[in-house]
Amino acid sequence: MASKKLRRAGLAQELCERLSRHQINTCHDFLCVSFLELMNVTGQSYQNVQKLLCKVSRACAPKMQTAYDLKMKRAVNPFSAFLSTTLDSLDKALHGGVACGSLTEVTGPPGCGKTQFCIMMSVLATLPTSLGGLDGAVIYIDTESAFSAERLVQIAEHRLPNYFVTEEKLVSMTRSIHLYRELTCESVLKRIESLEEEIISKKVKLVIIDSVASVVRKEFDTKLQGNLTERSNFLAREASLLKYLAEEFSIPVILTNQITTRLSNGLAIQADLVSPADDLSLSEVSGAPGSRKMESGCMIAALGNTWSHSVNTRLILQYHDLQTRQILVAKSPVAPFSAFLYTIEKSGLVLQGWKWLKWVSRSSAAEALNLQQG
Repeated sequence: MASKKLRRAGLAQELCERLSRHQINTCHDFLCVSFLELMNVTGQSYQNVQKLLCKVSRACAPKMQTAYDLKMKRAVNPFSAFLSTTLDSLDKALHGGVACGSLTEVTGPPGCGKTQFCIMMSVLATLPTSLGGLDGAVIYIDTESAFSAERLVQIAEHRLPNYFVTEEKLVSMTRSIHLYRELTCESVLKRIESLEEEIISKKVKLVIIDSVASVVRKEFDTKLQGNLTERSNFLAREASLLKYLAEEFSIPVILTNQITTRLSNGLAIQADLVSPADDLSLSEVSGAPGSRKMESGCMIAALGNTWSHSVNTRLILQYHDLQTRQILVAKSPVAPFSAFLYTIEKSGLVLQGWKWLKWVSRSSAAEALNLQQG
């Protein structure tokens, strides 16, 4: 909440502009400045600065809600709590789809459909609420130059042929998706810091970053002394801002992540690097014809355990065999561990069936899971 812009804290426009000239733009910036410095910058008296501090503090303080309030809010407008993926079994497992007000991470190896999923969700977010959408705009931050406008239109035309029947509707949908290509950690963070006013002015209902890991892994070599701490601080700041935006505006935030190799030679593994929800080998199906074999426990989601705790929901996309792939619900506050087979078609991701996960063993680094045919 401290990331809230001062303009939204009820301060006068002239005062906000004066503070901005001193790089004081958010409630956090304001509250971190000394009392004497605030008097000098604002030109206000001791008593007036006290009033300003109280006003800003109240504006950024989290509002208390009871469980009953939350329940009734969702009961009045249940469609505002989730963005449907239109993948029926996955939506059912997630109690409605991608949750609003939280961070959903999609991770997996290259070519499994992470970007396809993001593009598909971009289309769905622009739909009217009567069709399961959020009737709003989308901010799409592309750090890998993987976004395709042609693919966006193709998914829209084939997934919802009865809705996108005219050129006008397709044009309206494409104009609602605002694409930013940010190729450095600094530019990504600056873009996120500027999103608050953009979300309001453009009526944004979905934020996507594809991918978080791309720029971070290029700029931070964790083998160098101090880089792991700097990377963790950067990711913590990024996650904090995104959580604020998701909660403040009750919108879903979808992030994609990459995979990395976990040590499997018996050496000690840093606690920050492994989490039970990270282990991608959990989804390997023993003996499946044509499956891509991986050494047990060697592939994990990138960015470490600290980042893993920052996301509310983690979906893992991976190969099942030569034709099909799997979506795994690896972490969720509402859904059990579950897996769904899918293929990538002209209409985006299409479910083919689904399986349940069963616990089979425990290790000190991660929980090993094995899929049983459902």
